[in-house]
Amino acid sequence: MIKRFLALLLLFGIGAIFITLLLGYTPDTELNLTARYYADHTAQDLGAANIITAIIVTYRGLDTLGEVTVLFLTAAIVGLVLAHNRQHSGAGQRELPPSGELLTTGSRLLVPLILLLGVYIFINGHLTPGGGFQGGAVIASAILLILLTEPTKRFSHRLIAALESISGLFFVVIGVFGIFLAGGFLDNRILPTGTVGALFSAGAIPIIYSFVGLKVGAEFSSMLANLSETEEP
Repeated sequence: MIKRFLALLLLFGIGAIFITLLLGYTPDTELNLTARYYADHTAQDLGAANIITAIIVTYRGLDTLGEVTVLFLTAAIVGLVLAHNRQHSGAGQRELPPSGELLTTGSRLLVPLILLLGVYIFINGHLTPGGGFQGGAVIASAILLILLTEPTKRFSHRLIAALESISGLFFVVIGVFGIFLAGGFLDNRILPTGTVGALFSAGAIPIIYSFVGLKVGAEFSSMLANLSETEEP
């Protein structure tokens, strides 16, 4: 009884804090100095129509590198833990009824379209909302659909790891080129920025986001593949 009372008291206290913050919230009427600079100069300086993408890939490129590194470590840890569990539990493939014809046919039709959509999202990330992380997640959803259709299907972990490693390597290499050929790490101006709004614009941003998309897609796919192999017989 005392524990429930303390929990309710804690909830009321947190609620009171948030209500106070909400009632006292005053929205900004104008952008601060830093945000105003980005809004006014990003398209002109970097050639990207999507300002958010330009900021993520260039101005805060080191932070983006840290994010993909964290995702890589997460995928690696998931793989190691699940592989350790499989060795001790002796998990293997189990007999499952075949998928229905409708599900199988639908999967065969949708998977190529999902992969195409994922590629489109990260290639056009400098023009429209989206980018490498979103496109990579869409690509991984195609792998998920395949596993839902055929749970016993196995993917080559070596191929996924190679794709993830090569994408990450080229991502870093392009970033280093920015140091020597432009203004800093992951500076997209190692290539011509072109005309704002054109497909071939924003310098190296489309290339950078393509490698980010492949890397993120490979990492998510690796986790899905490892999870699918933990089914008990």
